[in-house]
Amino acid sequence: MPTLPAPVSATEILLSDGVILLGAALLFVILFRRFGLGAVLGYLVAGALVGPQGLGLVGGGESKLAIAEIGIVLLLFLVGLELHPARLWRLKKDIFALGMAQVVLCGCALTAIIFYFTGFTWGAAIALGLPLALSSTAQVLPGLKSSGRINSPFGEKIFSILLFQDLSIVPLITIVAALSRNPADAGGPPGWMTAAYTVAAIAGLVLAGRFILRPLLSLVGRFGERELFVTVGLFTVLAAAALMHSLHLSTALGAFVAGVMLADSPYRHEIEADVEPFRSILLGLFFLAVGMVLDLNTVAANPVFVVGMALMLVATKAAIIAGLARLFGMDWRPALGAGLLLSQGGEFGFVLFAQAQGALLIAPEAASLFSAIVTFSMATTPFLMLFARRFEFAAPKEGADLPGPDNAPRGTAIIVGYGRFGQTVAQMLIGHGFAVVSIDKKPAQIEVSQRFDTKVYYGDGTRIDLLHRAGADEARLIAFCIDDPSLDSRTLQPIAEAFPQAALMVRAFDRKQLLALQDIDLAAVVREVYESAICMGVQAMQALGVPPQEIEEVERQYRANDQQRLALQIEHGSLIAAKDLMYRPGRGMRLLTRGDGDKP
Repeated sequence: MPTLPAPVSATEILLSDGVILLGAALLFVILFRRFGLGAVLGYLVAGALVGPQGLGLVGGGESKLAIAEIGIVLLLFLVGLELHPARLWRLKKDIFALGMAQVVLCGCALTAIIFYFTGFTWGAAIALGLPLALSSTAQVLPGLKSSGRINSPFGEKIFSILLFQDLSIVPLITIVAALSRNPADAGGPPGWMTAAYTVAAIAGLVLAGRFILRPLLSLVGRFGERELFVTVGLFTVLAAAALMHSLHLSTALGAFVAGVMLADSPYRHEIEADVEPFRSILLGLFFLAVGMVLDLNTVAANPVFVVGMALMLVATKAAIIAGLARLFGMDWRPALGAGLLLSQGGEFGFVLFAQAQGALLIAPEAASLFSAIVTFSMATTPFLMLFARRFEFAAPKEGADLPGPDNAPRGTAIIVGYGRFGQTVAQMLIGHGFAVVSIDKKPAQIEVSQRFDTKVYYGDGTRIDLLHRAGADEARLIAFCIDDPSLDSRTLQPIAEAFPQAALMVRAFDRKQLLALQDIDLAAVVREVYESAICMGVQAMQALGVPPQEIEEVERQYRANDQQRLALQIEHGSLIAAKDLMYRPGRGMRLLTRGDGDKP
């Protein structure tokens, strides 16, 4: 009797699949990065090659896709962390007006094109056209961050549109569910009840964040254990997503709300740094799984349709988004740049196509075809990004007659921000004979400087291309003297890499921003009111009659104690660390013995 082969264990399958997938991903991501095509396409091609439709080295693409969707959830959580409530309020017009107009107009136009030119039913056209209105956050946002443009006016417009697209997942899923032909979906809750669930779930998450999560983070901060921050971060994301999933709502929306809850937390940077590696790995696995489930035979049988629809998608979205951006106040050059940058399909399209397939609105072949269309449109993004850079920058109208730094004389130092802080730094360097190039993006500040015969050039000094034009390749120092609490390591790291010969100095708004700048090698970080506050403290003690030698000792001890606290806070990555070293009544700095108890 022949001997049957021993069954392969789940561990062996997991190990072999993991080695093959990670090996293929590593090879193709490096290759695609090398040619400037982006990591996303590398993952998609790697998944298609080793998947069932390719070499057949790895199977189970659907199960891997279900797990990897957590990567999308983590992506939305990190997007939420970027949105301090004050910034969210400031961008409300761009998010809820420009963003909504883009999704609605692009969705309707693409739906009409699919219906009239492909023969799909209205229900199928809606299920396919609306998801195509979404762009690739995973492609566009990292590109804006790495180039330091995320906080520019252009970057904030793009960010606002992408954010609304991410938020629109909930209504799009609701629309697909309402159109469902699947009998299993008939017993689902009506639309008004889904909306009520959504509002209640968001309110519940906000309350949980305020009364449960924040006290929990404070408790964890006292221990200073990095592993606990990792646990709390992942717990927050998964708990919010699980709550939404139990209510048949968008897990991504739950993660986004969880991120917004923590956006103004002192622990935001620690959580972001801890969650980011998981997001990167799972998002990469998501794109690998999408490549695995693509039906390459169907795609190969309809190459003209796939390529033609991909080009139609890019052209339609670019035209509509550029027109809307122009309507919302952007000059035509950056408006065209915005249209090109957001013209591709997005990763949420894969999720919504699967939803439409499950609702029996489209056949599996149609889901594969349109997933391929999204993939091909993504392939155009790296090239369109390069092309869009020629259009995206235009000086605001109020500064149109102000000179940029293109013809600035080469200087030893570049001062970014010529307000009260930057003026002092620049004038001290000039006083020593150094050549200084000063840059500011506030026309009013430049005009005031001109009255004092001081040359200040117009522009956003956090942009690498502008720094190149200002002569940063030859500068020995770049000092960021701008009042911008959001300036952090992610903005400055590309600048440090682009100009390694220049020492970078930063004006920090407070201790929190100082901690956010610890991941980058800076020549100096100066808290803007630190020295002036110490100066007033010294003068206050003088006014109260404290002897000079005691004032000197108090100042010396305060500085030493502050440096010790700061070192511990950097080590633990938390503002709460070393709080016992703070001066309080009963354990202050009065270490000197005074003979006269009546003296203050």
